[in-house]
Amino acid sequence: MNPTTRIKISLDQQTLELHTDDQSVRSFAISSAEKGMGFAEGSLRTPTGRFAISEKIGDDQPIHTRFQARVPTGTWNPGDFTEDDLILTRILRLEGLDAQNANTMDRYIYIHGTNREDLLGSPASHGCIRLSNSDMIELFNSVEKDLEVTIAPLTGSQTKLLFIDCDSTLSSIEGIDELARMSNPAIFSEVVALTNAAMDGEVPLDEVFGKRMKIIQPNRQIAEKVVHCYVENIVPGAAAMIRMAKDNGWMPVILSGGFAPLIAPLAKHLGIRHVEAVPLYFSESGDYDGYGENYPTTRNMGKNQIIRAWREALLPERVIMIGDGVSDLETKPDVDVMVGFGGVVSRDKVKSGADLWLTDFLSSSQLSELFV
Repeated sequence: MNPTTRIKISLDQQTLELHTDDQSVRSFAISSAEKGMGFAEGSLRTPTGRFAISEKIGDDQPIHTRFQARVPTGTWNPGDFTEDDLILTRILRLEGLDAQNANTMDRYIYIHGTNREDLLGSPASHGCIRLSNSDMIELFNSVEKDLEVTIAPLTGSQTKLLFIDCDSTLSSIEGIDELARMSNPAIFSEVVALTNAAMDGEVPLDEVFGKRMKIIQPNRQIAEKVVHCYVENIVPGAAAMIRMAKDNGWMPVILSGGFAPLIAPLAKHLGIRHVEAVPLYFSESGDYDGYGENYPTTRNMGKNQIIRAWREALLPERVIMIGDGVSDLETKPDVDVMVGFGGVVSRDKVKSGADLWLTDFLSSSQLSELFV
């Protein structure tokens, strides 16, 4: 009887094992998704369950060959550092065999070589399974098309999650108000009133979100000015707070009803890798072309939806939310500690409902206790 070969991947152990007749014959260090496990299109999470190798791509290509859309486009020099998630050397394309992972082919989930070999052994990918380039060649030569692959889901906690609002929390501005100010000062007061009504819980967020954007219709040039406003108005102590959290094993995630492209440079400045915020679109000429109307944070309880997805993906040991508005307070049932922040704007409803109330990020004793 011919021996049966399988691949078994452990997200807990960050290993890929090659099995023959259920005996492990080789183990490789991997990186699966930094954002954990999941099946949604665009989630940047690693699917779990049963798979098969649908394609083997790159046979006889040089090590460090770079692929785009599964086509070789040259080679990568290991001395050239980039944070991009490069697909190198070889590709084993996966096909999902379960109902929940049936979209794996459409998500372009691969096993592939990586430019970030320094991160192997820890979750770091954008959804695929990364191997070192030499290991990728060895694995590629050891398996055949249609081979069975199993990715076992996480069973234990590997991190703690810190969700932080952006506007009036990490930065003292309200981005949408600044878009109004720079677009047309005459509409500024109207937009500010709508923002405050939503943040105070007086009117539903989804009722005012579209109304504000219909009034403003900002172009790309104005949006780029607001990007600088975010960075120039970082709340005192915010950067140190983020460093303290990361030093204590917390993964920070900006969770905002603001706009992702405006917030992303602030996140990078603060060392925050993940931003959950509303998409904003412009035409080729730079004119306003809409926003992500269905994005969860455009409506009340939308932040809860995102937090629950992260909890399912990473099984975190503990979850904290910090924010100034009612949409942040709403997350209280889905987090372990809801921290109200009144250092920029103090909202009575948030202050009375929060588990903990902070008026600044400079009180190291309170923060030290929070991030233990």
